[in-house]
Amino acid sequence: MMVVTATVASIPSPSFNSLDIGPLSLNVYGLMIAAGVVAGVWLFGQRLEERGAGTSDDASSMAIWAVIGGVIGARLYHVATDWDRFENNYSAIPKIWEGGLGIPGGLLLGTAVGLYMAKQKGIAYSTAATCAAPAIPLAQAIGRWGNYFNQELYGRATDLPWALRIDADHLVNDPATGEKFAVGTTFHPTFLYESLWSLATVGLLLYIDRRWRPRGGSLFGLYVAMYGVGRFWIEGLRVDPADELGPFRWNQWVALAAIVVGLAAFFALRGRPDVEPDRGIDPDGELGDDGAVDNERDGREVDDVDAKGGDRGLDGRVSAGVADDELDGEHDR
Repeated sequence: MMVVTATVASIPSPSFNSLDIGPLSLNVYGLMIAAGVVAGVWLFGQRLEERGAGTSDDASSMAIWAVIGGVIGARLYHVATDWDRFENNYSAIPKIWEGGLGIPGGLLLGTAVGLYMAKQKGIAYSTAATCAAPAIPLAQAIGRWGNYFNQELYGRATDLPWALRIDADHLVNDPATGEKFAVGTTFHPTFLYESLWSLATVGLLLYIDRRWRPRGGSLFGLYVAMYGVGRFWIEGLRVDPADELGPFRWNQWVALAAIVVGLAAFFALRGRPDVEPDRGIDPDGELGDDGAVDNERDGREVDDVDAKGGDRGLDGRVSAGVADDELDGEHDR
């Protein structure tokens, strides 16, 4: 059995995974997920406001339900793909603070709930998806540090300078030998790899959005594809027990599916128009097809609004720049 000794330059394992404040004990895993959610909701709200499609309050109210749906979906995915751990221990299923959230399940259910809430707020599906595209990997980049504090989901043994040290209590069996890794072995810090990949995804998506303005919610498809690429690579490094199908782990097959579906969504949606149900002004400040602004949101009509140079509709009111029935309902997460 190969033993890799820790080096001076290696990343130390954390000495704690909870914060005690008087009688209150806060699990760091949960805190990191919460911090990621806060950051993601903030970015989502900023992007909604930039497009004039909603407010930060809209983002917060939508996120509450989307996060609940995402956590439920993530936990169900983890339980389903690691059923041996829960088959005779049903009481462990709701204990998410002990780790075990499958991001693919969270993306699927969280997206469905989030888009439903967007519809309730009068925000176009395509706009909501575009605004959420870089916000979700930002949340993932921060939340992944919870795995560090739980000392879980690390990669294969390595002696790289940035290798991760793991306490004896958190060592798993070497898949090659079936025996537990020796104390002092250092590993690939997959939590760090995925965090950095997610941050790179955020930066690239923001650049693409500002430079080319992909339409129809296609930016979200690009996010899904990029997530799949990173997850396929990182999943292949892991040594934690996982179901395998042929040459790959189950999660790697899911990652490949994400790449295919994400790219298909990107190319299928990029030619569709972005629809703003309540405004005739696009994100760049240009007027809609009728050169007017719709100020009738929430059932209120505003008379004599001059959209540009005093032009008005025939009835003295501003006509809608975009038809609500053109909302794009296609999505994937």
